[in-house]
Amino acid sequence: MRANYGYADASGEFYITIDTEKCDGCGDCVKACPMGIFEIVPDDYDELKAAVRSEFAKNLSYVCPGYHGKCAAERMNCHSACPCRAIEHTW
Repeated sequence: MRANYGYADASGEFYITIDTEKCDGCGDCVKACPMGIFEIVPDDYDELKAAVRSEFAKNLSYVCPGYHGKCAAERMNCHSACPCRAIEHTW
């Protein structure tokens, strides 16, 4: 299953998608994100999975620089940290 967090507005679509079938709940994305937008939570089957913290879902484009901006400059981001390649951005 793919969990989408974010929104679309007149300036574009801003979603982080986590493929929960790929995610193993390791928490590497939580450690890698300089903005602290990820958390590890139990899913419907009590398996630990990554998720976007609810307080960030409605303002992702302002909080998350995507994996290009600040994260690319620091050479660490949720994409490169995720060993399962379970995280995608739309912007």
